[in-house]
Amino acid sequence: MIAHGEVPMVEAAIFADTQWEPKGVYEWLDWLEAQLPFPVHRVTAGSIRDGIVNKQNTSGGRFASIPWHLRHANGERGMGRRQCTREYKIEPLVKAKRQLLGYAPRVRIPLGSCETLIGISTDEATRMKDSQEKWNRNRWPLIELGMSRNDCLSWMRRNNYPQPPKSSCIGCPFHSDHEWRRIRDTDPEAWADALVLDEMIRTPARGIRGEQFMHRKLLPLAQVDLSTDEELGQVNLFENECEGMCGV
Repeated sequence: MIAHGEVPMVEAAIFADTQWEPKGVYEWLDWLEAQLPFPVHRVTAGSIRDGIVNKQNTSGGRFASIPWHLRHANGERGMGRRQCTREYKIEPLVKAKRQLLGYAPRVRIPLGSCETLIGISTDEATRMKDSQEKWNRNRWPLIELGMSRNDCLSWMRRNNYPQPPKSSCIGCPFHSDHEWRRIRDTDPEAWADALVLDEMIRTPARGIRGEQFMHRKLLPLAQVDLSTDEELGQVNLFENECEGMCGV
């Protein structure tokens, strides 16, 4: 929409890569870059998958902080701490914006130096969050235009563009059954990887007693019945719980 002049022009786009997205997302990004009149900067804090396998995150020495679904030893359920969005998405994006503005770390940036456009649609409005950096202002052009996810897909069809894949980590614990089923049925390589990692995370870190799972049903992913969808009563945890910069 920026390339078509329907959204304000930007100097650059930034993609924070967790290195654990489905192959189709990277193929889409390769194609998309050729359509845009501005550069796309790919930045990363490292592989979140490696962090899970090695039980440490990008800072080193600490356990990977992914909000897996927990069954505590007393039978109660919960979710783990969530730092993945900040460490693998928000912090690399902020670092990249500072670099593009020409400011070194810890150097004060004047107020109003940057405006960031975030592609959240009206049906994801709960994910809107103001910037924590005083020098940056967030804007949500799709919400300003009153566009829902379906409106975005309709716009793509009207302009003869293919439907984009969903950007999110392969093993994201906020996946709906619909998304898990899509991965299983269309991306066998990603599904097989999710099954392997799901088995690896069963024992929680930091001495928590119990078991942890990728799926909210607290079952091994391979055993989950994926025949249900949000429209059958399942809550969309990604919209309600995930921070705004993830999946953008």
